[in-house]
Amino acid sequence: MENIFYMIERLCPNGVKYKKLGEIATEFYRGSGIKRDELIENGTPCIRYGEIYTTYGIHFNKCISHTDENNIRSKKYIQYGDVLFAVTGESVEDIAKSTAYLGKEKCLVGGDILVMKHNQNPKYLSYALSTTNAGMQKSKGKIKSKVVHASLESIKQIKIPVPPLEVQDEIANILDEYSEKVTALQHELEKEIELRKKQYEYYRDKIFDMKRR
Repeated sequence: MENIFYMIERLCPNGVKYKKLGEIATEFYRGSGIKRDELIENGTPCIRYGEIYTTYGIHFNKCISHTDENNIRSKKYIQYGDVLFAVTGESVEDIAKSTAYLGKEKCLVGGDILVMKHNQNPKYLSYALSTTNAGMQKSKGKIKSKVVHASLESIKQIKIPVPPLEVQDEIANILDEYSEKVTALQHELEKEIELRKKQYEYYRDKIFDMKRR
C-alpha cells in the first residue's frame, strides 16, 4: 500500500487535481424505462435502477436481468467502462449510488439511471465515487421525502481527484485486492458462525435430553 503513495508523489509532485464529473465526462444520457413485467428469463441483458442499490457493487460484468428488446420503444445501451448512477432512491444517504459496467455484452439500461461515458479508468472512478466525500456531495441539497431524486446538474458538480491513468490503474488494482480479501474473510466468518451455531444447537439439545425419572 505504501508504494502507491510514493507513486502518487513521484507522478504528481504538485498534488492531484480535483475535477468535476462534468469536466471528466465525454457524454451523459438517461436510460429508458424497463418495467418489472417486461423482464423475462432469457433475452437481451438489462439493468434497472433498483439493482444498482441491491445487486451490483463497485463494478460488475454481467447483468442479472433480461428483457425482450423488441418491446422497448426507446433503446438505450451501455458498454464497457460506462459509469451508472441510480438517480432515484429512498434515502438521501444512498442517492446516486454508482457502479461501473465492465461487461462485453450489449446491455439495455433502464429508466432512472444516468450513464456517464469518459476516458478514465472505470474502476478508479467507481471507487472514488464510493468514498465518504463523494457520498456527501451526492446527498448535498437533497430533500428527505418518500422518494429522492438526483439531477444531472448535481452529479456533474461532484468533484473527485483525477491523477494520471497510470496512478488510477494502480489504485484500482490495489483496492480490488483488498476487496477480494474482505470478501474471502466474510465467507470464512460466515462458515465459522454456522459451525458454532450447529455446535450450540447440538449441546443445547444434548443438555435438555434428560432421562425421565
